[in-house]
Amino acid sequence: MSDFRQISKVAAGGMDSMNPEQNRTAAHFRSLHTSQKPLALSNAWDVASAVITEAAGAPAVATTSAGVAWSLGLPDGDRLERERVVAVVASIVNAVKVPVTADIEGGYSETLEGIARTVADILEAGAVGINMEDGSRDPLDFCARISAARAAALKAGQDLFINARTDVFLAGFGTLEQQIAEVVARAEKYVEAGADGIFVPGASDADTVAALTAGISVPVNVMVGAGSLSVSELGRLGVSRVSLGSSIAQAAYAVAHRAAEELNTEGTYKAVSEAIDYGTLNGLFATTH
Repeated sequence: MSDFRQISKVAAGGMDSMNPEQNRTAAHFRSLHTSQKPLALSNAWDVASAVITEAAGAPAVATTSAGVAWSLGLPDGDRLERERVVAVVASIVNAVKVPVTADIEGGYSETLEGIARTVADILEAGAVGINMEDGSRDPLDFCARISAARAAALKAGQDLFINARTDVFLAGFGTLEQQIAEVVARAEKYVEAGADGIFVPGASDADTVAALTAGISVPVNVMVGAGSLSVSELGRLGVSRVSLGSSIAQAAYAVAHRAAEELNTEGTYKAVSEAIDYGTLNGLFATTH
């Protein structure tokens, strides 16, 4: 275990912190990462989607950077500003009782100091976890970003679950065997830099997932969607966390598109036939303030 990760765990148990209750929430969030019952995250992008997710029984809320970006009129892909992301995360934390983990893409800065500030602000907003992604970055550059994030959490005296996402499978370079080997090699570096979990979007078939969980020493997170292996099947393969990513936001916006298209072509309203009851939905927010 790296020094960063070991000290992080000490922080949850005894280091002076700005918010002891937040460290207890962080410890609980860590405990949810188990292949016996994988943490299943249906990603939210605003207060409404987060409150609905919690009401459905979710043990934690994760944000989707794509959903947040679209809701603010921006494309996905590190186009958000730190301040706007922090404001969304803070509003979600204030509206739910379960732990919140925030997707911060590449850290919303090109400097390590800026990444540390992003993490400090996210922690101050009340989140207990983050996702950071390597994207097209050099793995060593990404290691420095992870270490900057861990150092910021340690400075704040707050435990933080860092889920390091690697986009090797999304890039699609090389053979499947080469991609698996590259993910495992990167995971080792990312864990040494301070990561607590490894997120591998694009890994989908059972053999690939099993090879990843066998080769990675920390909780493995995969992205799921229509047609994916079930949560229980993934757990049996050693996965500790599954995420729906941006697909719920995509599905929600698909309803908006279908409803508008149907209304303006056929003049009918079938697309909204399965809407949440107005009183039920309104009642969820009556209890958040």
